[in-house]
Amino acid sequence: MRLWSIHPKYLDVKGLLAVWREGLLARRVLEGRIKGYRSHPQLERFKKSGDPILYINAYLYQIFLEAERRGYSFDESKIKVVEVSELLPVTEKQVEYEFRHLLNKLKRRAEDKYEELKDCERIEVNPIFKIIPGGVEPWERI
Repeated sequence: MRLWSIHPKYLDVKGLLAVWREGLLARRVLEGRIKGYRSHPQLERFKKSGDPILYINAYLYQIFLEAERRGYSFDESKIKVVEVSELLPVTEKQVEYEFRHLLNKLKRRAEDKYEELKDCERIEVNPIFKIIPGGVEPWERI
């Protein structure tokens, strides 16, 4: 399960479809409807938010908006349209790590997207996050 901190606009088609499916799975886990994945490290920041369901729904809404922007037909009935006023923190080194990780994936599966992004200097994050100073997050599996 990969719940990207980086903005979904960077994801190729496969990545966007995967994060949509994995985000929906993550919500079911956070709701207690699935026994597996409860200890998955990618869920830690949502659990620590104080309102994990609100934040995973806001996360999924941003994925939906990116899909809609691209003209894809993601099922809006599967999400709740929510936005958050208080953003979750994500460290700058985590964002850099994820972006490099994505570039490595894109180099193999979506060369055109890789070429588009390889010289990106300012990495944006999913709008539910704010970048703070710090290293790679402790929950990240490197």
